[in-house]
Amino acid sequence: MPSTEDTDAVPGPHLTSRLGYLLKRSMQQLSALTTQALEPFGFDDRRLAVLLLLADSAPLSQQQAAERLGIDRSTMVLHLDALAAQGLVTRHPDPADRRRNVVLLTDVGRDTVKEAVAACEEAERALLAPVDEPSRIHLRETLSAVERHARSHHASA
Repeated sequence: MPSTEDTDAVPGPHLTSRLGYLLKRSMQQLSALTTQALEPFGFDDRRLAVLLLLADSAPLSQQQAAERLGIDRSTMVLHLDALAAQGLVTRHPDPADRRRNVVLLTDVGRDTVKEAVAACEEAERALLAPVDEPSRIHLRETLSAVERHARSHHASA
């Protein structure tokens, strides 16, 4: 029989069956695992997002990168300053418009992104350990469809 302490710590089924609760708790768990996985690299998942954006894009200005990630320019500058200090990104004048800088991954940055992504994938596997592979794929596809729908709805609003 569970102790009173154990049952008091678990919210009831009305809450634990809610999608928002499940997504939030899963995100909290994934965030903790990802934070631990990224610790050896000296950055967090927000800075990894900046690196991934740069890895997947043509050269971007600081402002373009901030807009694509939905963060303000001053926050982007803080992220880029830290990543540049680690030797992961560089800023160069844009050949098409000398008034702005473009941000590029360095070779070390590209290698670090690969290693950090592998570490994060391991964190995801740890989170999803109780779920079979077809269900993992289905979950990712489902969440991608929801995100695409939300993005297209937001763009048309």
